[in-house]
Amino acid sequence: MKGSDPFEVVRDMAKFNDLKTFLYPWGVLTNTIIGIGIFALPYAALKVGLPLALLYLAGLGAVVGLIHSMFGELALKTPDYKRLVGFAKIHLGRWAQGVAVAISIIGFFGSLLAYIIIGGGFLYQFCAPFLGGSETLYGVVYFALGALFVYLGIGFISRFEFWGLVLFFMILLLLAVQGMPLISWENFTARTGGAADIFFPYGPILFAFWATSSIPEIEEMLGRNGGKKMLGKVISASMATVFFTYLLFIFFIVGIGGAQTAESALIGLQDALGANVVAILFFLGFITTFSSFIITGLSLKKILAYDLKINKNLAWLITSAVPIALFLSGLRDFMMIFSLIGGVFLAIDGILIILMYQKIRPDRKMICWPLLLILAGGIIYELVYYFV
Repeated sequence: MKGSDPFEVVRDMAKFNDLKTFLYPWGVLTNTIIGIGIFALPYAALKVGLPLALLYLAGLGAVVGLIHSMFGELALKTPDYKRLVGFAKIHLGRWAQGVAVAISIIGFFGSLLAYIIIGGGFLYQFCAPFLGGSETLYGVVYFALGALFVYLGIGFISRFEFWGLVLFFMILLLLAVQGMPLISWENFTARTGGAADIFFPYGPILFAFWATSSIPEIEEMLGRNGGKKMLGKVISASMATVFFTYLLFIFFIVGIGGAQTAESALIGLQDALGANVVAILFFLGFITTFSSFIITGLSLKKILAYDLKINKNLAWLITSAVPIALFLSGLRDFMMIFSLIGGVFLAIDGILIILMYQKIRPDRKMICWPLLLILAGGIIYELVYYFV
């Protein structure tokens, strides 16, 4: 009878433990990637039209997936408790460390600011009809809750991240059922941009897929359970999950809103879906942005603490103080923030990762050079688009 063999029981238990070891890191990484960037994708897609936008989604998703895998291999071959800044010093030298410090810190602060803008806005839309208050107030509340979780650390939030992801997909399924009758096929032919916007989705899509800062966190989580060999599988599974989630989200939002789709996606659905469903949407937005705020803040805190040797409490204070100060100063153009962080700062991160990867895998230069050209071209486009 099956199960009577003690060796088979042991093997079954090992499989269960492997699955458990895999699921929580997969949940953390997937939930980190599916952050605030998802809400900019429908608007960005409409700038160039849906067919071209889907090509961007697939192509850039593959590019980021390769870079994530490269960084995962680097993480496995580099001493623990290091992040991009520490990796750059070890593999490329002090010049790269300096670049990584500047780019990482600016990028993380910009990302945290974007989370406060959008996540605080979702919290405002969800709570204000019952509790009142201003959007700025809810931005501060959102920030305060996130800063608390950043202080508590990765061990406390790993299960929150996983079950938050489960809740995210449950709500997404509910929204698909509610919104399907409202989809108009004519909306899929809409386009709102001109020739100058042909590469507009580049920055937002890169931002939406990027999560290299979380790879060392995932390696640490797997290491505690003896599962570091699973890192590559976790990265691949997370990227595939994210791609299909983004595909469905764009289909859903564009199909309902068409050319009227707002920059933050959910705002434009209020009239179509009704008050109750919209309230669920805003709660969904709060969950997804909040979990990513935590991981991003934690990664920045660890860069300051481990790589720059700043006291941990002071590192947390710096991580928390700068984005909320920028928010309160009135800097709130989140689409520009998405584009510049994704297309410039994260692209430079990617270039550093590829250069480091070439050091440990010189046999793979044929893969590295095309990626370098894509990232460099994107940086030039974003700078010209916004500043020339």
